[in-house]
Amino acid sequence: MIQLQSSGEYINKKRKRKRILFNIMAILLVIILLAAGAAYFYYEKNTAPMDAGNNSKVTVKIPIGASTGAIGKELEEKGVINSGLFFKYYIRAKGESNIQAGIYELSPSMNLNKIINALKEGKLFKKPELVIIIPEGFNVPQTAKEISVSTGYKEADILKVMSDKAYLKELQNKYSFLPDEINKQGLYYPLEGFLFPATYEFDKKKPPVKEIIDKMVEQANHVISKHEKEINKSGFSLFQVITLSSLIEEESQREQDRKKISGVFHNRLAQNMKLDSDPTVKYARKDFEVKVLYTDLQYDSPYNTYRYKGIPIGPITSPGEKSIAAALNPAKMTELFFYARPNGEVIYSKTLQEHNAVYQKYKNEWNVWQQKESK
Repeated sequence: MIQLQSSGEYINKKRKRKRILFNIMAILLVIILLAAGAAYFYYEKNTAPMDAGNNSKVTVKIPIGASTGAIGKELEEKGVINSGLFFKYYIRAKGESNIQAGIYELSPSMNLNKIINALKEGKLFKKPELVIIIPEGFNVPQTAKEISVSTGYKEADILKVMSDKAYLKELQNKYSFLPDEINKQGLYYPLEGFLFPATYEFDKKKPPVKEIIDKMVEQANHVISKHEKEINKSGFSLFQVITLSSLIEEESQREQDRKKISGVFHNRLAQNMKLDSDPTVKYARKDFEVKVLYTDLQYDSPYNTYRYKGIPIGPITSPGEKSIAAALNPAKMTELFFYARPNGEVIYSKTLQEHNAVYQKYKNEWNVWQQKESK
């Protein structure tokens, strides 16, 4: 016999279910409120000043190319923010990416947004004691001269440090990207191509030479690491890529020609032709004058691409990032020759006959240009 449920029992069960559901909702609401409160507390804690009453100044260094994680860690270690990790994700959430490198004087009394604005806009910037500018295309002797002029160190002493085997080993241990090829016999300067061209700031008027060099190698590491995958897929070693990039840097006067010149070089390499690059002759002879004479083309040096096929023994200058990118991403070219005029124009030719005609047409321009430069 089926026993029917009374209406009273049904109502009681329905009320009971409602109470359970209500209790669950109430518990969930409490959890949400607690979570929201905790999140708000965490947010407030990490955006508020570390010590509102402490106006003391703290010197913070932001290196060139530093990641937001590294910047947050530096700020946390210096005691001006509570959490470097929060800083990293807060910066990302706000879409702030234009933090400027430099030396800053910050304070624990500053809130997070004020600190970010200071780093972004260059406010509260502490003027560096020394600024060294290394232009793209500077080779090691030119870099050593610039360091000498800026610091008072002797060029010969700077070059000696740059070639010191024990110091080079220290650099390789610190920066694993530095290839073993920098120790090759026959190289003029081991660090050629790896002293990145940039503006460097120091908080001392005369920092140790090693500190200056270290910064340049560190920046090279930062830039080259961004192209690591492309380098691995290129079919060339890192040392070869930097060497080829240095040729492109020297041959390119205009931005639009970097990848085209790279395309010509790649075509010549593919056909086992000599690269025939004038700047390699100048570097081989350690003579950086503008004009290369016909008699210079057979100068016996592994740097001379008129005499030896393939990529030369090593870099001939410090290439900028755009030249590195061009070496890795050449334009598709059918031409095998190019001729650069003093006005910056580069003329590309498919055949040697066409190239020779261009050379005969414009060769006197360089004589006139050199005469003007020498006055």
